[in-house]
Amino acid sequence: MSEVKASFSIKNWSQDDQPREKLLSKGKAALSDAELVAILIGTGNKYESAVDLCKRMLASVDHNLSQLGKLSINQLMAFKGIGEAKAITIAAAMELGRRRRGEEALEKHKIISSMSVFELMQPIIGELHHEEFWIVYLNNSNRVIQKSQLSKGGITGTLVDVRLVLKNALEYGATGLVLAHNHPSGTILPSEADKQITKKLKLAAQSLDIKVLDHLIITEKAYFSFADESLL
Repeated sequence: MSEVKASFSIKNWSQDDQPREKLLSKGKAALSDAELVAILIGTGNKYESAVDLCKRMLASVDHNLSQLGKLSINQLMAFKGIGEAKAITIAAAMELGRRRRGEEALEKHKIISSMSVFELMQPIIGELHHEEFWIVYLNNSNRVIQKSQLSKGGITGTLVDVRLVLKNALEYGATGLVLAHNHPSGTILPSEADKQITKKLKLAAQSLDIKVLDHLIITEKAYFSFADESLL
């Protein structure tokens, strides 16, 4: 029986097929998604190598890393060979990847269109199961100064503090604002409450000579822009 178990160990593979060694010799781009995740978990179970286990995990989410990142710790642990420590490692790696995408977008972002706002904010709020309201603060060249979460709510909505938005805008020296929130339901159409808070923030900001340039409703793969639809 020990021979059967050993045959599934990555240590018994040819060196070129071992993920860690392959990364060292050929570079990280040469590894498949399954091989990269296998490096995180180290070992599989008595019937599967780490790579085969990761292939099965990825197949369960249609080989979509974003969907893998949405799995809870308990959902990851449902795979035989994935204990709590391995599940936490996978979840942490997926979260680091998500944050990296957001930081890269922030570094290079000048807001020139609604799509540029979507590219900035989708990695942050597009896949959440609850609603969050964010403000993107811009300088007079429409470059991002700061982005910050204003509120976090249940699946039905959030509370927006107009005074806090303007206080932060003055502290950052912002001359423009972009509002963004997600709809976990997947619908991109604005509600009456969305329209009212947009109007309220726009009027309040005008008194300080700060422009609300857009308000985006963001889902996983699509968005609605108030500016594009002439609702500002």
